[in-house]
Amino acid sequence: MVMARRFTVAERTTAAAEGDVVVLLIGMRINRFRAVHHWLPVLLAMPRMLRELGRRPERGLLGHVLLTASPRTYYVVQYWESKEKLYAYAHAPDAAHHAAWAFINRKERAGKVRGHVGLWHEAYVVPQGNYESIYADMPAFGLAAAHGRIPLEKRGRRARDRFAYRPGAPERTAPSAKADGA
Repeated sequence: MVMARRFTVAERTTAAAEGDVVVLLIGMRINRFRAVHHWLPVLLAMPRMLRELGRRPERGLLGHVLLTASPRTYYVVQYWESKEKLYAYAHAPDAAHHAAWAFINRKERAGKVRGHVGLWHEAYVVPQGNYESIYADMPAFGLAAAHGRIPLEKRGRRARDRFAYRPGAPERTAPSAKADGA
């Protein structure tokens, strides 16, 4: 008997996102492995912020994915309700992010930044019609984990159909097998 893994979804789905999508990529790079006392606090700050945001959904974080690009580089892809909520969290004096940046700014003003750890972020507001997604035999992931997922046919089996989706437009019908493709 073959047991299916419980998280696998045997279907094709797409993200149920509508309207603009706000994506934040934020991360760090360890420049000097031996300088653990410099980079470890930075590495530990992100999970603390994610736990804080998980306890306070009204702050606007819809979902996130933790990733690594190399043994030196770690980052998080975050999906937010709006850029306004992202800005509000970044500047909230009661938030862990504010305390972390205050610590970094104090070190910089004191001349104690030595280049042991790099920090970066990129924020994007992606307008409706400029994103699409497909998940084949996947649990909810990325944009679909943040916004929910729906059967692929609701938005179109082809990427160009999913890009063209507009809320309130008539629902698409499944194309013939010949036109099927991602």
